[in-house]
Amino acid sequence: MQTLTLTRPDDWHLHLRDGEAMQAVVGHSAERFGRAVIMPNLRPPVTTVALASEYRERILTAVPEGLTLEPLMTLYLTDTLSPAEIDRAAASGWLKAVKLYPAGATTNSDAGVTNLRGCYATLERMQKHGIPLLLHGEVVDHEVDVFDRERVFIDQVLSPLLADLPELRVIFEHITTQEAAECVQAGSANLAATITPHHLLYNRNAMLVGGIKPHFYCLPVIKREKHRLALLKAATSGNPKFFLGTDSAPHAVGDKESACGCAGIYSAHAAIEFYAEAFESVQALDKLEGFASFYGADFYRLPRNKDQITLGKEPNPIPERFDFGAGKSVLPLASGTSLSWRLQG
Repeated sequence: MQTLTLTRPDDWHLHLRDGEAMQAVVGHSAERFGRAVIMPNLRPPVTTVALASEYRERILTAVPEGLTLEPLMTLYLTDTLSPAEIDRAAASGWLKAVKLYPAGATTNSDAGVTNLRGCYATLERMQKHGIPLLLHGEVVDHEVDVFDRERVFIDQVLSPLLADLPELRVIFEHITTQEAAECVQAGSANLAATITPHHLLYNRNAMLVGGIKPHFYCLPVIKREKHRLALLKAATSGNPKFFLGTDSAPHAVGDKESACGCAGIYSAHAAIEFYAEAFESVQALDKLEGFASFYGADFYRLPRNKDQITLGKEPNPIPERFDFGAGKSVLPLASGTSLSWRLQG
């Protein structure tokens, strides 16, 4: 196969940052995707419809001329987010989900939820309106090994939540384990999951063998090979409960290569090409369009895109770095290597 034409895909999990950084990276997503669910973990976080509206306008202004990207906005769930704010979100038409970050779980999550049961009135209002809850699925108990935090989250948080609020629509984001894939497969039609390109293409050796490589550090962390294979099987299964969400999360090189070693992998520059590489590795390119272009839109109850993109089978060298505004740069996934698929046009 030398070309692959797909209904234009959407990215159901994207970090765009803000200001000059956002202006530097948003074009990569706009070249490939029709819509993107925008994460709310700015500083300060996006906790009201008014703040989300202002952020949405900044995104639309930053999209390069000649390109389009429809931002689907989210609210940051806090211990004090009110049911009334959910009513305003439902009335907006463009605010499509609420994001749960357990406090301290990942980048800019310090304002996250400390007691999920204390949020049940807000979650019940989301259930009423059909607004999905997006889960960063890790516990933050320091006694739990970092490689087990997703699995423990399923038992301690997700399963009780689904039992208490069975009509709540839930997306288990950027799943990283066999247990998460099995949980989603066995769950009701109200439970779905996104899968990133880096969790399909790499196991934890990429981050740890030959010295610690901070540009492969993300949260949840990349896991063992058995988990990568389980995710690849789920993504290529044709099961509509699994769909594309890059979790592309740019950080300046200096912030990655520091004592902090910020969590996040930048993949937007070649996102759909990475997925093509992963699907082709198991002879499943025929399953890519559903995963990338159909199932997410269906779960969010949105129309599928009408236009198309085409990938060509040709060398696609990845630059060492991209501009990240303010004199900074971002090191992309697969920096300095070459992919075998390239976006055409």
